Amino acid sequence: MRRCRGASGMMGAPLRCAALALLLSLLPTGAAAIPPPEEAARMARFVLHNCDWGALATLSAQSGLRGRPFANIFSLSDGPPGSRGGSGVPYLYLTDMEISVQDLEINSNASLTVSLAQTPYCKKHRYDPQNPLCAHIIFCGSVVKVNDSEVGLAKKALFSRHPEMESWPKDHNWFFAKFNITNIWVLDYFGGLKIVTPEEYYNVKP
Repeated sequence: MRRCRGASGMMGAPLRCAALALLLSLLPTGAAAIPPPEEAARMARFVLHNCDWGALATLSAQSGLRGRPFANIFSLSDGPPGSRGGSGVPYLYLTDMEISVQDLEINSNASLTVSLAQTPYCKKHRYDPQNPLCAHIIFCGSVVKVNDSEVGLAKKALFSRHPEMESWPKDHNWFFAKFNITNIWVLDYFGGLKIVTPEEYYNVKP
């Protein structure tokens, strides 16, 4: 049983602990427990690992939209599903034919947002996607092709969650890529965003 630690804030420690206890009690049997709000790095890893897709925002290179933000949905994975947690690296399966990938060829900088709103967790708790308790993570960085030594990891991570990918048209010249994280923001509780460094993110035990 996770022990609730003291916390500061308007809600106060007793109410915060009670809310956390309620959330943990509603998790499905056998599911990995959601990290407490004070463990922001673990929360970021937890949310990413439990998401199958995210909203990737690029700076458009398209005629009439050049330089404007352009968000698109992409399937992703940081490893096979399961309570052990993944690598923390968001892997993607892309083609140059895709409009956002064309943006990335001009400017590889992007942001990636993943949210527990896509999982049964928020629906079960009746959390609106904008409710901070329906945790979401915002990553900033760049999208890069994986090197040959990492292709096996990316393939296993993606195809284990998205088996349909293996049958996608070969003439689209699909390739494996990853989101290279430089900045991380976590919104999982009341009181505003929390900043997590990439070092904290990758060093924490999921």
